[in-house]
Amino acid sequence: MFKVYVTRMIPEEGIELLKKYCEVEINPEDRPLKREELLDVIKDKDAVVTQLNEKVDAEFFDSAKNLKIVANYAVGFDNIDLKEATKRKIYVTNTPDVLTNATAELAWALLFAAARRVIEADKFTREGKFTGWAPNLFLGKAVTGKTLGVIGAGRIGQAFAKMSKGFDMKILYTANTPKEEFEKETGAKYVDLETLLKESDFVSLHVPLTPHTRHLIGEKELKLMKKTAILINTARGPVVDEKALVNALKNKDIYAAGLDVYEKEPEITEELKALDNVVILPHIGSATDEARRDMAVLVAQNIIDVIEGRTPRTLVNKDILEK
Repeated sequence: MFKVYVTRMIPEEGIELLKKYCEVEINPEDRPLKREELLDVIKDKDAVVTQLNEKVDAEFFDSAKNLKIVANYAVGFDNIDLKEATKRKIYVTNTPDVLTNATAELAWALLFAAARRVIEADKFTREGKFTGWAPNLFLGKAVTGKTLGVIGAGRIGQAFAKMSKGFDMKILYTANTPKEEFEKETGAKYVDLETLLKESDFVSLHVPLTPHTRHLIGEKELKLMKKTAILINTARGPVVDEKALVNALKNKDIYAAGLDVYEKEPEITEELKALDNVVILPHIGSATDEARRDMAVLVAQNIIDVIEGRTPRTLVNKDILEK
């Protein structure tokens, strides 16, 4: 019987679907598996449902001799060596679309929290320091009518930009190529990165992590931004040079930041945590009941596709079809 290992418990809808077609084993611990544990439990598995913080490389494939598919429970797949998987004729899938709105919504939550100093104000109030309305208490930045810069106009970047409709914002964006339909729908303007950074009041990152995007935002880029600007990152931590960001926030080179991801995740530097002008969240971009449920079902559907001899519906390493 087709054997599947799930490295962390996912919503029951996905598990129950898998159990109709195969033998399913789930990590019983509410923690990531240690590397040696992971390599041991996948030895006889035909499919593994992986998480974004698990390294899937040649060593992983060497351990899983029967492996036919790695179903990543995430839209990103920078944790997986695609070339190695393709060479070994192993399918790699992800979970796009179903988490698009959830992640875009969280980016907006970070934007508003940073702009209106929500976390600072909450802490202040809980500590009993609120003694009444005051004209200069926790002044923040307005959103309506400002310029929104979207770096990366894929599914999530476009959804994020479209959500600005009610705030009468000017939209600038960068992408590998112009997106005509997106421009027609939103009035967005395609610009280069330097122009976007110089002109935007809010800059939100929506690019995958690749060698090209690693440290896409560093000291030079942060200095191009307005001192009143706010940076949002719900993409991948290493897209931003975190040390440079800490310095920019300390020196007030930019106004604030909202982060859901970190350069050495889950490690977050004490310097970053000590700053008041940054909102920090524990990588919860897709964390809605609906999105996580749909991700679990999509993971199961990809594995079932392989069992039934079909090409997985959200195949990442499409080169495998040419082999």
